[in-house]
Amino acid sequence: METKKTSLFNLHQKYGAKFVEFAGYQMPIQYKDGIIQEHKFTRSNSGIFDVSHMGQLFIFGDDNLIEDLENIFPIDLKKLNLNQSKYSFLMNKEGGIYDDLIITKIQKGYLIILNAACKNQDYKIIEEKLEKKYVMNLDESLSLIAIQGPDAKNVLEKIIPNSNKLRFMNGNKFYFKETEIYITRSGYTGEDGFEISIKNEKVEKFVELLIENGSKLIGLGARDTLRLEAGLCLYGNDIDQKTSPIEANLKWAISKSRIEDSYPGSSIIKNQIEKGVKKLRVGIKPKTRVIARGDTKIFNEESKEIGKITSGTFGPSVDCSIAMGYVDNIYSSLNTKIFLEIRGKKIPASICNLPFYKKNYAKGGTNV
Repeated sequence: METKKTSLFNLHQKYGAKFVEFAGYQMPIQYKDGIIQEHKFTRSNSGIFDVSHMGQLFIFGDDNLIEDLENIFPIDLKKLNLNQSKYSFLMNKEGGIYDDLIITKIQKGYLIILNAACKNQDYKIIEEKLEKKYVMNLDESLSLIAIQGPDAKNVLEKIIPNSNKLRFMNGNKFYFKETEIYITRSGYTGEDGFEISIKNEKVEKFVELLIENGSKLIGLGARDTLRLEAGLCLYGNDIDQKTSPIEANLKWAISKSRIEDSYPGSSIIKNQIEKGVKKLRVGIKPKTRVIARGDTKIFNEESKEIGKITSGTFGPSVDCSIAMGYVDNIYSSLNTKIFLEIRGKKIPASICNLPFYKKNYAKGGTNV
């Protein structure tokens, strides 16, 4: 199967990107400055991420759509305001996660942002559950760009006036070169930022303007270190069909008003909320600078295996090794001493709070 390219592929080449195949796309892993410098630049200035490989699923319908979508997703859509976004999950009947996603209420329907590797499967699952009653469009005529960092609001405001008025996890329609675009104030780095849905033919010019105003292109490598410092899950690593939102420490994303309701896996989720879970996602800090990669085994002080690492890296902003993983619940308390098996050696570590790096999401805003 031929590897796809986003509409920014030539621009990535122009700026010296190194590419990797990710979810069937040729994607930039880093540029000339390297992952650490790209990470630090995003934290101090603003970075541009091409996330056009992700799915932009539009669902349009009548008043019955809310009820039908609540039979699929464990969130309270009735309380979702126009242009407001919420984090949620597409789950199986065992409470496992097919995908995590962002759902936004738009005029006459919803926009759902899906992970790249899951988007086609998600479409089929949702279409089947909705019994083909509604208009669904996984729109490939659109690119998706994220600009993240403390200076993101200033850079974007120069190009799209009033974008800075958006509240966190809210969006709206704007115009660029007489073409409608949709912007949400959100992201995946722990920083203030925006995601811009824009026509493929306009995206290169748009990104060039962001660069001219002081932002820089950032690759998937720094995107991963940034999201891990922020304690955010990567689908396929930290969450999958064998983990539930409760085990993943994401109970906050299940609307309280929906706990008694019916949706895929609801009885299992309710039971886990009431009785607890056997394993739990936690933050982990090795005592040395060694990096604990995914699948690293975790042991207790008696050398009993109690879990596995799901994501690990060196955190440039916190200047230490960091990791997330699942441990037996009885070992999930803060400061519990554990050991990580790396290259045949047991490395001391401890359970720590998430996130590793304080999130800097936007406060306030007026909504435009």
